[in-house]
Amino acid sequence: MSSILVVEGEGFIARLLEEHLGMEGYQTVMVLNGDDAVQFALREMPSLIILDIMLPGVDGYGVIQRLRDHPKCMHIPIIVLSSYGSLNDKVRAYELGVDSYLVKPYSSDELLAHIRRHLRRMLQSSLSPLTRLPGGLQLERAIDHKLHSSGPWSVLYLDLDNFKAFNDAYGFMVGNDMILLVGKVCQRVVYELGNVDDFVGHVGGDDFVIVTTPDREKILCKHILERFNEESALLYRQEDLERGSISGVDRKGRPYQFPLVSLSIGIVSDQLRFACNTEEVGTLTAEAKRRAKQSPDNVCHVSPRWNAISHDYSHAANFSPSDLVSHLGHSLYSFSEGDMVAEFKQ
Repeated sequence: MSSILVVEGEGFIARLLEEHLGMEGYQTVMVLNGDDAVQFALREMPSLIILDIMLPGVDGYGVIQRLRDHPKCMHIPIIVLSSYGSLNDKVRAYELGVDSYLVKPYSSDELLAHIRRHLRRMLQSSLSPLTRLPGGLQLERAIDHKLHSSGPWSVLYLDLDNFKAFNDAYGFMVGNDMILLVGKVCQRVVYELGNVDDFVGHVGGDDFVIVTTPDREKILCKHILERFNEESALLYRQEDLERGSISGVDRKGRPYQFPLVSLSIGIVSDQLRFACNTEEVGTLTAEAKRRAKQSPDNVCHVSPRWNAISHDYSHAANFSPSDLVSHLGHSLYSFSEGDMVAEFKQ
């Protein structure tokens, strides 16, 4: 069910909207002021926002600006319902990035037509068709936004190991379930334990990115790995689970036992405060992923060997910074499950 945030200063109109939209099958949440609207949108990520311009505190224009400036919310459709009907008011709202502008009194049928159109457009663009997570340009903007903020940042790059063998053995439908699981686990853990504005993106395939802060790294990784290991077990046949491997064939057609799918996490962070250009960031991101996948025990190691890494570009020569996203790289971490548990117990 699509969720709609209604930001309306007049409680009576907000309740009418909530009742009407509920009858049409939409889940609605009412907020009566601009500050709460921005915080709710960042936290809950509604499918669409209906917004009045006249609000207590931050007005509707301020809300639009803040939502469009933040990469986590920049894709959410915004419909303005306002008593202000002048051309200047409409132009200002459209220039700030609203998707529709309706003047009160409005037609319910027209409002519903706009809602359906924007939700349909959202399904067709900007988000991953499988996971419904943002990627591409929005992911790049999320990292750029964090990079240029005043606070510290960290980028977590998550990738499945041995996924091809699993996909070949179980079929692409169950393979999709495995990818969906990673996305859902990331979203739940970030929602419960991350910052309000932490960003979860889907690079493509079985690769995901989380943009967060250094103080959240360890707890996010710990719980993501734990939940993935627990919940992914439900996707295997019992005999594979008991054996601890998947029966398949290698590239030469010979029978082979492949390991169960595991999850690797590489982190690039600004804790060491090194200057880094885009090319170096791409290299460090590739290096973080490579080291995480080679870590035999799946555990977290802080590896502040920036100088050694920055001079070793050979294994990442074919990796473009735009392939992933980002920038940063000032310290490098690789993760494996066994060490992760050991480290968190210290």
